[in-house]
Amino acid sequence: MIYLIGGPPRAGKTTLAKALAKKLRISWISTDTLEVVSREYIPKSQWKKLHPYSHLRGKGKARNNDEFYEIYSASKIIQVLKVQAKSVYKAIDTMIANEIDNGNDYIIEGYHLAPEFVHKLIKTHGKKNIRTISLTKFDPKKFAIDVHRSKTPNDWLLVLTKKEETFLKVGNMVAKFSHFFEKGAKKYGFSTLNMDHNFTTQIKRGINLLTKK
Repeated sequence: MIYLIGGPPRAGKTTLAKALAKKLRISWISTDTLEVVSREYIPKSQWKKLHPYSHLRGKGKARNNDEFYEIYSASKIIQVLKVQAKSVYKAIDTMIANEIDNGNDYIIEGYHLAPEFVHKLIKTHGKKNIRTISLTKFDPKKFAIDVHRSKTPNDWLLVLTKKEETFLKVGNMVAKFSHFFEKGAKKYGFSTLNMDHNFTTQIKRGINLLTKK
């Protein structure tokens, strides 16, 4: 079985993937890793077009979150993330095909797993081989508070942010992106989980939803 966990950045996808991997004793991977690998095989002339988010992040002071979220709106950030996600679709599809062919169970998590793309993956590889869920967060104020509880070493959001108001801006982007995932999941009949409250309990619910018979 291939388990696909989608949702915006900072929604709890990695936490769920790790917890599920521990329970099932299987491996997991982030689509961010697949993006880094696939980038090495893209001609430099196509890099800016296929990776617009990374391009914007690399421009001047936009490397830190305060400047980046001051310059670009939530809608713009989501737009370029959606474009960049497509550059990894082939790598994700290939990996899924390989794991299914080898009879392996595997967990893949990342914002790249938009509901429409997951729907296509299920049509290609069969519903019997794929289970999916999208995680969401809709409360920017709570997001801005909860981010300080992160235990992730060298957390990119904490390390690259100095202004408190920036956390709220990131939270607004996450909330807006969450609506995209929720709308798509509803369209295709996929499960979603709101992670704003009772995070630990919701992680357990996510595991149950993905592993129920």
